[in-house]
Amino acid sequence: MDFSLTTEQQLLKDSVERFVEEDYDFRTRREIAASDEGFRRENWARFAELGWLGAALPESCGGSGGGPVETMVIMEAFGRGLVTEPYLSSVVLGGGLVARHGSAAQREAVLPALVEGETMLAFAYAEPRSRYDLAHVATRAAREDGGYRLDGRKAVVFGAASADRIVVSARTAGGERDGAGITLFLVDATAPGLARRDYRTVDGLRASEVMLDGVRVAADAVLGEPDGALPVIEEAIDHGIAAVAAEAVGAMQVLNDTTNEYLKTRRQFGRPIGDFQVLKHRMVDMLTRYEEARSMCCMVTLKLGETPAERAKAASAAKVQIGRSGRFIGQQAVQLHGGIGITDELHVGHYFKRLTMIDTLFGNVDHHLRRFASLAC
Repeated sequence: MDFSLTTEQQLLKDSVERFVEEDYDFRTRREIAASDEGFRRENWARFAELGWLGAALPESCGGSGGGPVETMVIMEAFGRGLVTEPYLSSVVLGGGLVARHGSAAQREAVLPALVEGETMLAFAYAEPRSRYDLAHVATRAAREDGGYRLDGRKAVVFGAASADRIVVSARTAGGERDGAGITLFLVDATAPGLARRDYRTVDGLRASEVMLDGVRVAADAVLGEPDGALPVIEEAIDHGIAAVAAEAVGAMQVLNDTTNEYLKTRRQFGRPIGDFQVLKHRMVDMLTRYEEARSMCCMVTLKLGETPAERAKAASAAKVQIGRSGRFIGQQAVQLHGGIGITDELHVGHYFKRLTMIDTLFGNVDHHLRRFASLAC
């Protein structure tokens, strides 16, 4: 199988990596993460100008007609710079849902503005007691006056503070944990009855608790088929897993390169500590875990277009390997740097925090081991 990038994909990769290297150094990233919004609007406008926001979206809506490989290329480079701009929540999750399952009117109303950087999206699917169970939806959507009334609460909604529209899952039929009876709605972020509690996550990003108290939406706000949104949500999360897998690979590469360079320059007993065989072995182990993670990242990216069962197995397998590799590489990088490895002034600890968050995002290792086992039976 040929894993080489096309000319267009290589140009995309070069442009994103150049941006990260020249305009997104660690000091700049710390300043951005500490700002009120947690990202820079001018960077988002630049992403739009360079075509990154539409790289994986259809040409009919202003995108470039790319796909998962383009997302992988962008997210891997973003992982190297710990980019805080809400590309995952707005483009991969929100934009992907509208592109794949929105009506013609919804796609026309949302996607061109998203590609131009004028609209941001978020995806509110998790709830306070749902853990990683995507079918656990207590938020209710009741028919009212030809539309729907939404009541409930959504937890850890990344990018909600900056979103203009939020894709919300709500139950239109069935019990709280039933697979059937879930519907997606495209909700205006300023709708009456919608409130947020915004906060900063441990890795410097922004998330929100979203409260829905009598939020009214029209019937045409339904995204996809009523009562049948669970497979759509699962598909979106698998796309999200592939994206954060690429981001994690980028972060792991930085930790490997940084640690290897440190071992070459830090001297002990009159010679670089990298000369000691036991530390050489650790670097080999870190490189091995990185290559394993990279291989699984490529695998799940290429399988996003397969059947739902094959796609889900690939996503869970990749998430397990990403979690294990990220933890190992992060721990080794911190330990080999010694005490400075956990200081706020050194970027190593920040990369480890992001890898730790990625491990829990969309389901941790234990969850995806169980999911893979259930799918393999």
